[in-house]
Amino acid sequence: MIIMAPRWKGKGAEAKALADPISEIVSQLRSSLIQSNSRGLLSGTSVLLKVDALQTDLLNRTCFGRPKVTAEENEQWFQLSMEEAFYLYHSLMCIKIVDHNDCEQNSHELWKYMTSKKENFPVLFKAFSHLRSKNWVVRSGSQYGVDFVAYRHHPALVHSEYAVLVLSSAQKGTCNGRLRVWSDFQCTLRLCGSVAKTLLVLNIIEDNSCAASPSCLESYGVEERTITRWSPEQCREGAAEQNSGLKRSAFKPIAPAAKAAVDQSCS
Repeated sequence: MIIMAPRWKGKGAEAKALADPISEIVSQLRSSLIQSNSRGLLSGTSVLLKVDALQTDLLNRTCFGRPKVTAEENEQWFQLSMEEAFYLYHSLMCIKIVDHNDCEQNSHELWKYMTSKKENFPVLFKAFSHLRSKNWVVRSGSQYGVDFVAYRHHPALVHSEYAVLVLSSAQKGTCNGRLRVWSDFQCTLRLCGSVAKTLLVLNIIEDNSCAASPSCLESYGVEERTITRWSPEQCREGAAEQNSGLKRSAFKPIAPAAKAAVDQSCS
């Protein structure tokens, strides 16, 4: 199994990331949002957050949401996904969220609203918060056919390292019909390989408790699996590797098959 090293963008990117860890920037963002009593506005499947110049910088550096252009030059808004908004609200406890009537929503009301907009929100949020709590930068993975992509630091400094699929034990590992057959693995692994990412499968282990409130998150477990394609030409011993060139010239398989190698660790 080949473990991909972080692909930093440009000279000095790694040093810059080490000097400015995501955990510290998130801490600064949390303090700023708490001090300003920040409130987000529910808007369809997202939350709009009005911020000042400092918070705009911190949100950009931590990769929460995306700036939204408005007609008002002096107003700055960020559009947060439901997972991002609930993470700031529930996990970091640094924002409040209101509806269009300016009524503040409690955790149960927000949970009911978000699960009504996205049926699998509980497992997606559990996966999102699991990665964010480990200081991974998490963004949408829709362009790669996965749920999320995970970065070691800001995307301006490093390429995303993992393509993340979220499955649920309650649905017997077939959430949205994915990875039900071997060809699903092959297609997904080929796509990940073509964009130099490792496939990370997060299986959310649910118990029989009702998911009607955010309290269910406490009983959820997360099982991590990294999956890569096995190369038939890969040798285990150094001496064998030295002779691999001769072996390849003498024998070349007609159709080498891809196998999935499962690694228990996340990173």
